[in-house]
Amino acid sequence: MRRSGVLMPVSSLPSRFGIGGFSKEAYDFVDFLAASGQSLWQILPLGPTGYGDSPYQSFSTFAGSPYYISLDALIEEGLLTEEECSSVDFGNDTKRVDYEKIYHTRFDLLRKAFERANISDDADYSAFVEENQQWLKDYAMYMAVKDSLGGVSWIEWKEDIRLRKPKAMKKYEKELSKDIAFYSYQQYLFSKHWRALKEYANKKGIQIVGDIPIYVAFDSADTWANPELFQLDKKNVPIAVAGCPPDAFSATGQLWGNPLYKWEYHEETNFAWWMRRLAHCFSIYDIVRIDHFRGFDEYWAIPYGDETAEHGEWKPGPGCKLFEVMKKTLGNRAVIAEDLGFLTPSVLKLVKKTGYPGMKILQFAFESGAENEYLPHNYTNNCVVYTGTHDNDTVNGWIPSLSRKDLAFAKKYLNVRRTSEICETLIRTALGSVADTAIIPMQDYLGLGGEARINTPSTLGGNWEWRMEQDACTDALSEHILEMTQTYGRIVCGSKKKTK
Repeated sequence: MRRSGVLMPVSSLPSRFGIGGFSKEAYDFVDFLAASGQSLWQILPLGPTGYGDSPYQSFSTFAGSPYYISLDALIEEGLLTEEECSSVDFGNDTKRVDYEKIYHTRFDLLRKAFERANISDDADYSAFVEENQQWLKDYAMYMAVKDSLGGVSWIEWKEDIRLRKPKAMKKYEKELSKDIAFYSYQQYLFSKHWRALKEYANKKGIQIVGDIPIYVAFDSADTWANPELFQLDKKNVPIAVAGCPPDAFSATGQLWGNPLYKWEYHEETNFAWWMRRLAHCFSIYDIVRIDHFRGFDEYWAIPYGDETAEHGEWKPGPGCKLFEVMKKTLGNRAVIAEDLGFLTPSVLKLVKKTGYPGMKILQFAFESGAENEYLPHNYTNNCVVYTGTHDNDTVNGWIPSLSRKDLAFAKKYLNVRRTSEICETLIRTALGSVADTAIIPMQDYLGLGGEARINTPSTLGGNWEWRMEQDACTDALSEHILEMTQTYGRIVCGSKKKTK
């Protein structure tokens, strides 16, 4: 089945509240996708973000970001007033998210809604807490304790609560009961608003492609509450952490700092935690993109405390065992394997054995001649083609970085004379390829430059901030995307979409 979609972070949606969320603009975007003949909306991880604002470093792999809760919905329910929301300073740059202002204002508003909600009489809230207690209780307590201690990482907490001694757990649970309930309430609202949006999208023929990082953040409820899952010592300090070895892009490698899994333990428990994690993902997404797929084959282990990733070593991951258990436990689920980077024969074998489609990035296609695996004439059907991902520059931002040789080859391959034609032609090349699925970043459909880049890997500051302008999704753009989608046979069979 040939299909296509758009990569667009929720945070990048326009909003009068400083950051994209599950308000009216999200529903408008779904309408735009449907009118444009699209069947997929790919987003970034939805978890609550910490230092650096990266959705790939979340305080919980199960929880959702409170920033996305619909303030419009809370106004409609009478839990907040229009004046309370409109008088807050969320930042006045419609093209950037000001995370510092969002952080210092959003929780005050949500606290007001919480205090007015009368959750003790809310049967839906009680049912949500009961259904999600396996992760929710730990997450809510983690955040409440973290707030009470000035926001420092749990590794800096007093030993009794850091090691979850029963007496300390009871003490904090009693003292912080209201704050714990507040964080539980945030997750209830997130789930309620997200599921309503997803249901709306599904009814419009749009499936949600979610994204899960392979690793969890060290500063997270997951690591604090489940130290047995990770390579930690008796005091729960990491023995080794995640990253990538030195390569052509980084002389010292990439030091991510995430705790590494104790894969022997996961295998002994039949990957029980992973099954819970994946089941949760498939309950909130239709398709799941698994980030850094090669880490399941082998992973780069860097001694804890090292300042670079140079002195790590490759160690074996669980391989196909995890996915065999997943298929038995959860059935055949739709997965996209993020198989980018240097791929060894064993990684390629793993991807092939799972049967999951890998990713093809057109921005990687013009560096090494006709044999380059990212050139469309080398594709098979079972792959997902992108012009670029959230880690790439936009196409128009990428073009100036090309060498004269690579630019000349790109023009020759794409059969264009003018550099200004490359972005549009690259989109058409993706849509016209044999890949079953084509996903285009929204910035490329809008023809934006480097100012609209989402993330520059291995850098801090200025990332995850881009926001789309309120009037960007025009009828003319929708008709143009629809025309291309029809031309290249990517209208999903049974769709009622048609040109005007």
